[in-house]
Amino acid sequence: MRKLALILLAASASACTAKKDASQTDTSATSTTTTATTGTETPIASTETAVAPEVNPPGDIPDSQAFIIYQNRVGGYQLEVPEGWARAVTGGNVSFVSKLDGVSVTIAPASAAPTAASAQANEAKLIQSQGRAVTITGVSEASLPGGKAVVIKYTSNSEPNSVTKKLVRLENVA
Repeated sequence: MRKLALILLAASASACTAKKDASQTDTSATSTTTTATTGTETPIASTETAVAPEVNPPGDIPDSQAFIIYQNRVGGYQLEVPEGWARAVTGGNVSFVSKLDGVSVTIAPASAAPTAASAQANEAKLIQSQGRAVTITGVSEASLPGGKAVVIKYTSNSEPNSVTKKLVRLENVA
């Protein structure tokens, strides 16, 4: 059985605009990410400091943006992406990027369809261990036309800009 993980890295104004609160004003505090644990599980802690979200984030997708349908026959799926985004395809996997925004689809084998509980125990921990200052904000189940899916929402730091070394706080959906 295959599992479809859709990761949406959205740094657009519509996705990143948030009310300013105390957690956004202090960028020197070290982020410690935790998830609900049971039994002998230990939370994964990040060693990177979370940056404050941008007040006016770059990468806003304008209302007039045209979208195209991308179809991957090897992976057996299709999705709509903004026209003009750079595409990289490897078999059933694909990534689309434009500045700080991006969409990535990765096909991976699974012994059973994921549930919110299994995604919290497995995929969420993997995201935390491989990401930059990741904070999981929610894990839930969703119904799609092709069947049930699990949605993992989290925030993370971007890769540093190669010139300025500036980091941007991203809101992600996997």
